[in-house]
Amino acid sequence: MAAPIDIRRFTGFRALTILCLVVLYAPLVIVAIYSFNDSTSITRWGGLSFKWYFDVFSGPEAPKFRAAAINSFTIALGAATCATTIATAAAVAMHRTGRFRGKTASLALINLPLMVPEIVTAVASLIFFISIGFKTGVMTIFIAHLVFCIPFAYLPISARMQSIPDSYEQAAMDLYATPWEAFRLVLLPLMVPGILSGFLLAFIISLDDFLITNFVKGAGIETLPTAIFGSVKQGVKPNIMAISTLLLGVSVVLVTLSWFVGRAGQSKR
Repeated sequence: MAAPIDIRRFTGFRALTILCLVVLYAPLVIVAIYSFNDSTSITRWGGLSFKWYFDVFSGPEAPKFRAAAINSFTIALGAATCATTIATAAAVAMHRTGRFRGKTASLALINLPLMVPEIVTAVASLIFFISIGFKTGVMTIFIAHLVFCIPFAYLPISARMQSIPDSYEQAAMDLYATPWEAFRLVLLPLMVPGILSGFLLAFIISLDDFLITNFVKGAGIETLPTAIFGSVKQGVKPNIMAISTLLLGVSVVLVTLSWFVGRAGQSKR
């Protein structure tokens, strides 16, 4: 049997990796650094200061950003919770009910939002809401985020369920447990790491989404990404860098937490 190929030994791999990391993360680092700039200039360093972070919470634009943050976290929490519930039910149907007619089509439908360009999803969602006479606002954002987040929640839940042998539930039912008791007392506790990872991933996707939100939000409704975009159109200011860094920090924390939860589940298995 041939030995596995270590791509890290290929010529130029290290340099290409470093280049990709710089291109991806250098802009984020620059934004984070200049959010601590004492100067109002976004290109000239004027000393270390936290005043722009205080401005985010107590400055003239603080009420707008506060309302946008409440909308963002409320929608993300609701969409992630519903998407995780639907994704869990879908994973059980896909991996514990055997073969059934339309299984392949159902799996393709679940993963469709991952394959369709986000701009297409945004335009289609807006056209759908207009065609049925549904007024755009917080509810339309919630529905669009819910549909878009389902496949992101499904992926870690499905991966976790694939690693759990169905012999556990069969053993429970051999000991006179009902199918519901076997699911609730045996399978569900084993699925918890995958469910938590799916929830956190869906929450991040909803919290950071701009394109779909911008199409379906309606007048007078803002989330953090759309509020940031609206302020940037009037000029990039240091307080925008501060709030962007805060949003980036929340995303990094949630992604890290999701990774640790998934790793803990693998270790427990």
